[in-house]
Amino acid sequence: MDTGDLAVFSAVAQAGGITKAAQRLNTVQSNVTQRIRLLEDELGVPLFHRHSRGVSLTSAGSQLLPYAERIGRLMAEARQAATDELTPRGRIAIGALESATAVRLPPILAGYAASCPDVEIEIATGTAAELIEAVLTWRLEAAFVAGPVDHPELCAVPLLEEELVLVTAPWITNLEALRAKRAAGKLKIVVFRAGCSYRARLEALLAKRGLVDICRLEFGTLDGIIGCVGAGIGITLLPHVVVTKAAAEGRVALHALAREEARVPTVLIHRRDVFISTALRRFIEAACAQLGGNGRQVVARGRLNSRRASRFAAAAAMSSAKAARRAQAPTAKSDA
Repeated sequence: MDTGDLAVFSAVAQAGGITKAAQRLNTVQSNVTQRIRLLEDELGVPLFHRHSRGVSLTSAGSQLLPYAERIGRLMAEARQAATDELTPRGRIAIGALESATAVRLPPILAGYAASCPDVEIEIATGTAAELIEAVLTWRLEAAFVAGPVDHPELCAVPLLEEELVLVTAPWITNLEALRAKRAAGKLKIVVFRAGCSYRARLEALLAKRGLVDICRLEFGTLDGIIGCVGAGIGITLLPHVVVTKAAAEGRVALHALAREEARVPTVLIHRRDVFISTALRRFIEAACAQLGGNGRQVVARGRLNSRRASRFAAAAAMSSAKAARRAQAPTAKSDA
């Protein structure tokens, strides 16, 4: 097997057909067909079922695909390591909670854009569960989430500790009023969709006080949640910094919690096994400088992965050269 054949195999599996894969790879259909046949001959098993709608993976193909995709990622990482420069360039994809995007992220982005103008940043928002999954599946390089995060494949860089507050309509002056609402069947919580860490904490907090089986109203934006809470539709739990302005304007009331309930860390997560590019390392350092975290462990990790990726790049280059010599003749003949 070689990396070129595996890349073609992955493209066909993802596209669900030879023609679509050829278009994605910017090559001719006969070339893709030939590379798949060479791989199947080498392995001695069919990798695809051919049918009128395209192709689908055989059981052998399904088992091979995760390895092919992993090798593809390692190849991309190796190229990145080999070409990474001291001056940050390229593109990075960062995830953040809606609350972090509204308050914590803007000053970080402003400072980073000024010091690293050649880097393009893509920002994605979501719940903590969604962002963690996106980092684990390599769709995001890093993400700001509420901690603690304990996962063997993730590194969590501590940034700061948020203070959570219970947010209600401005006329609710004490939490005893919530018990009356619950008794009357009128208590609702206004939250983000399932997977939000603040939602989970609010439900646990209310359950601890005997308030269970509460109606949930899900919203997709922070402004929507604050507006509905201010109108008396329900209550929510959010970082104090996010609702300070609304409280000062009299739109909502804030209720302090015990320290063990109120304090939650914000961490920046990334995969342990990836190469930390100069662009990503500088972003993590900027976040740490702005929010008070420590990014020194990330720098060391990036250097370690750089050596690992470079060794892989050398081995992969030899494999690809050998594959090119092997595939050149049949490919040229097919194209003719």
